[in-house]
Amino acid sequence: MNQKCKLFSKMISKIVIFPSLLFLVANSVYAQSKDSYKVHTVAFYNVENLFDIENDSLTFDDDRTPLGKDVWTLEKYQDKLKNISKVISEIGTETAQNSPAIIGLCEIENYMVLEDLINQPALKEKNYDIVHYDSPDRRGVDVALLYQKSLFTPTNSQSRRLLIYELEDPLKRVYTRDQLVVTGNLDGEEINIIVNHWPSRSGGEARSSYKRERAGQLNKLIIDSLYQIDPYAKIISMGDFNDDPTNKSIKKVLHTKASKEELEVNDFYNPMENMMKNGRGTLAYRDSWNLFDQILLSGTLVNSNLEGYKFYKADIFQKNYLITTKGQFKGYPFRSYDYGGYTGGYSDHFPVFIYLVKKL
Repeated sequence: MNQKCKLFSKMISKIVIFPSLLFLVANSVYAQSKDSYKVHTVAFYNVENLFDIENDSLTFDDDRTPLGKDVWTLEKYQDKLKNISKVISEIGTETAQNSPAIIGLCEIENYMVLEDLINQPALKEKNYDIVHYDSPDRRGVDVALLYQKSLFTPTNSQSRRLLIYELEDPLKRVYTRDQLVVTGNLDGEEINIIVNHWPSRSGGEARSSYKRERAGQLNKLIIDSLYQIDPYAKIISMGDFNDDPTNKSIKKVLHTKASKEELEVNDFYNPMENMMKNGRGTLAYRDSWNLFDQILLSGTLVNSNLEGYKFYKADIFQKNYLITTKGQFKGYPFRSYDYGGYTGGYSDHFPVFIYLVKKL
């Protein structure tokens, strides 16, 4: 009887120990897999009118001056810089353990505000550098690219002009933002970035849609030219498109797909389309959400058998401190200005970001 009890006890111990061993092995493999990948964040952020306090006589920036409608003082400017730098420093850190290797920005006034931004305490140690060109936008706002010099090295950049004319007056030009194209090496691997801020919906969505479709055509032209140089080019087009993922300018003109499985040669994957279908957005207007801020990826970064960096995940960065907690805009992005004046917030847009991973 005692012998039977001993045998039974051994059987029980084996049954209990086996799952424990299995659990340990599974976690060991997972840890090994995690350790064998390098992760970088690529992000985009509409920073809502990051202007200096000087009056530029060549642009309509008068509101953002100490004597202008917004009473834009040095104290408010410095507060805005601190807020935006805090956001950038935290994007993607949960997985990449680092702020973005590359981040596109829009609604910045000039090179000087970018210098002031990257020299903020939250960003200074990251050693960011700048790619920027002045655009012909009437308000003087531009797009730009920031990158960590230890991770990304630009090899070529250019500003591609978007020429649009009014429908009612074909001789009257619409002065808007250029599209910034930057080619560079991320850890020695060539990546092409296009930073966009397409024409707004001023005058109504339908009435102004042709402007964004024209912007889409320029974007497609840039993409095709990159493919002519290298048929396997890895391309990211990011920005505030002022259209949702399902609008014609993006869905039809750029041939974006919401499913990785549906991607064909030269199609672009838009991970934000399914986010929008699930009710998510990056800005709100009249109790309705839009997802204008998007990051689009070439198939070579998604389904390709090419070695190197691949798309892993996309998301919207919306920490609690970026959300308005009270008043008529409760739940909206916590912006710098609302109808009551300066709020001390961040931006009227949430940033968006993706992770690129590479097997070591």
